[in-house]
Amino acid sequence: MQVFSELYEFNEKLILNLKFERAPLRTVAESFNYISQFLNGENVLDGKDGEVITEYMVNLGKTDAVSQIDYLNGRRMALAKCKDDSAAEYKKYGSLYVKIFFMIGVLMAVLLA
Repeated sequence: MQVFSELYEFNEKLILNLKFERAPLRTVAESFNYISQFLNGENVLDGKDGEVITEYMVNLGKTDAVSQIDYLNGRRMALAKCKDDSAAEYKKYGSLYVKIFFMIGVLMAVLLA
């Protein structure tokens, strides 16, 4: 969840950077932990999520600013969907773990009583 949230925020910041500031890509990525790792070639996520991020990162900085803005605007919706899906999955499994540990605690209390 954190990775896709950070990637979405990076995408938004990069769009603004390309429109107004035009700072280097690494300068924009400094404030993002996972983005810096991706730019250094590290794989944070595996599977389909990793492929989505790799595809996104491969196309950064390869074309002129206008084409990059168009590309980033196109990726905005896909990143928002990935961010929302990962947040929903995180909430689902997070609450599941809380319920499981609560039930284990109740079971231990019953067994000790």
